[in-house]
Amino acid sequence: MPPLHRHQLAHLSAAGWRDILGRNGDDELRACLQLWADGNLPLVVTRQPRPARDGEPLPVALGLSAPALFNGRRVALQVPPAQIAWFGEFPLLAETAQLLPRAARPRLDAMGRALATLGVKARVYGSVGWQQMTGLKYMHEQSDLDLWLAVGSANEADAAAQVLLRHAPARPRLDGELLFVDGSAVAWREWLAWRTGACRSLMVKRLHDASIERDAERFTGAAGWACAA
Repeated sequence: MPPLHRHQLAHLSAAGWRDILGRNGDDELRACLQLWADGNLPLVVTRQPRPARDGEPLPVALGLSAPALFNGRRVALQVPPAQIAWFGEFPLLAETAQLLPRAARPRLDAMGRALATLGVKARVYGSVGWQQMTGLKYMHEQSDLDLWLAVGSANEADAAAQVLLRHAPARPRLDGELLFVDGSAVAWREWLAWRTGACRSLMVKRLHDASIERDAERFTGAAGWACAA
């Protein structure tokens, strides 16, 4: 199984769906999962349990954000690794353009071009990403546009975050994360505030946990994850 990361998608095998559908659940949950199985729709990698000391394989923690049809329900599942057929990613920003307000598209197009010059891709998760992938109703008037961007260094994170700040439309609100190759993720607005000295701590999310970091050397020193990423 390849390394897991935040916002990664997982597609189950037929055996995996049979196992999931055979578990207990209320009518709404069963209907939601049956729809996912019938459409072979993806699940998303969520926070993982820490590996056991004896090295025993653990199930993979997955989830789905259900559409309005199922009241936006959050579903948490655990699946043996052998029942995952393949992994994927949320759609690219350009692939979701038709779902976004027409007035916002020029700024988002410019954002995409500016990120491309940095070699950075913006992927869309949240309500916009789920609606693009499934064709089901997720979005509403107050929906944010949630992006995650893979970055390889603190300097690249700085540059990418500045692009987001410069091109962010008034609506929808632009939210999301910068994801470093060691798996650490930070909200892009918080990263900018931290790097400019507007705040003295930073929430760092990882596959197994999250923490508040205050040690500047951890992020900017030679051994820090931001530079090593």
